[in-house]
Amino acid sequence: MTNLQNSRPRKTRTIVLTLGVITASVITAVLWFSPATSAQNRQTSKVTKKIEPLPRDLEIQLALSALPPHLREKATVYVLNPAKGFEVARKGTNGFHTLVARTGDDTFRGSWAFTEYRDDILYPISFDKAGAQAQMRVFLDAAEMQARGTPPGELKRIIQHRHKTGYYKAPERAGISYMLSPILRTYFNPDESDKAVTMNYPHVMYDAPGVSNQDIGGGELGGMYPFVIMHGHHGYIIQPLGVTERAAINKEYEEMLARLCKINKLWCLPMKKGT
Repeated sequence: MTNLQNSRPRKTRTIVLTLGVITASVITAVLWFSPATSAQNRQTSKVTKKIEPLPRDLEIQLALSALPPHLREKATVYVLNPAKGFEVARKGTNGFHTLVARTGDDTFRGSWAFTEYRDDILYPISFDKAGAQAQMRVFLDAAEMQARGTPPGELKRIIQHRHKTGYYKAPERAGISYMLSPILRTYFNPDESDKAVTMNYPHVMYDAPGVSNQDIGGGELGGMYPFVIMHGHHGYIIQPLGVTERAAINKEYEEMLARLCKINKLWCLPMKKGT
């Protein structure tokens, strides 16, 4: 190919290059919307980090840790196939759904540039029936588009646009989303920046569309009092668990936490002062 190009007269090469510049945006648009396009081939190492799936038993255990004990046995559990997106590992019967996101919905908050898929996010979350029909859709769509090779910045733009235009509907009724896992690695304050942290922060989230932090007299992020995140149709009231409940969860999942820490040092819970 190189030899053929070099053999052309200079004037011809100039014309070819000029036409390439003129039509670049058109070609890009056609490729983007073409079903046959392999977007993965357009990714570069600067924006792509390969997500290594967790051992299946560990991923299922981590997903179920988001739920209280009485809901785990009959819940629907998803596992991530990095090449396709989320797949059902076990079909449940109680209306609750649980998964471990590797790109959470908080990725799409704020105006900061999303330039690289992270491979260290762990986001165990569960949904009731209403949340599975509304809130969970974002997680499933994001994982599927990421698997197809959608560039990170484009994925954030798409999800934000879908929220803005009402593509993602608010839950039809009041609902609950449990995030009781002893470990959560995600963005600390995604409305402001892309700084990620590993937290021991079991909590419960209540669907609160259209409710503000001021409406409930909410506390601060990381505090002991309820507060609101994601103001708008997909808002949540977050209620952190107490110290005693948190300690019990940590004890229950000591072995699981040790396995995660062994796989990735970023998944080791922060040491408490004096330990």
